[in-house]
Amino acid sequence: MNRVKYMNEDLIIEKAIKVLVEKLGPIDAIRFITIPKIKRMESVKRHREWQMMLDKDRFFDEVFAEKS
Repeated sequence: MNRVKYMNEDLIIEKAIKVLVEKLGPIDAIRFITIPKIKRMESVKRHREWQMMLDKDRFFDEVFAEKS
């Protein structure tokens, strides 16, 4: 089996920035790098919101319906 060798993270970042600047230009490369990440909702909060929207009877009918 072949072993996979990964590049150093600093080298990956350096190469990626170089490609971004070459392809997008320095201004748009910086804009791309600084795009804010969408924050994931905390899982308990997400679950509670799902529960509030849930039609319990319909959900149970779908999950526990007998298959023919």
